[in-house]
Amino acid sequence: MKKYTVTLTKDERNFLKKIASKGKHKSQKVINALILLGCDEGEHQKKKSINEEISRVLKIGMRKIDRVKKRFVECGLDITLNGKKGSRIYAKKADGDFEAHLIALSCSDPPEGFAKWSLRLLADKVVELGYVDKVSHETIRQVLKKRT
Repeated sequence: MKKYTVTLTKDERNFLKKIASKGKHKSQKVINALILLGCDEGEHQKKKSINEEISRVLKIGMRKIDRVKKRFVECGLDITLNGKKGSRIYAKKADGDFEAHLIALSCSDPPEGFAKWSLRLLADKVVELGYVDKVSHETIRQVLKKRT
């Protein structure tokens, strides 16, 4: 039983052949193009290859071929070749008020026993002072990197 059947139009085949044969493209994009060309069951395909043959020639797993075929049928050619854009949105911890407090703190004298402020020391101090609930030293670095 075939679950996903790839049928390419003549324009799609020509586009995939260009990707596979010339130009600078990411390796996964070229491999995906070759898989689609090999699995095509449309009227413009002269010789259809079986998955085992494609797997052996391209030195990839059978699951990769199945995933590419599934992605093509469900999402289309563009997403199959280029992948999906990340949809995750990160909430910013550092707003303008926090940045102002952090810069003022970093310009002040360091605590007793320290020659200068470290990123971890600043992170601990802003949490101690109650500017934020928790913050990493990397966030502190990114905020201070904007400034000279």
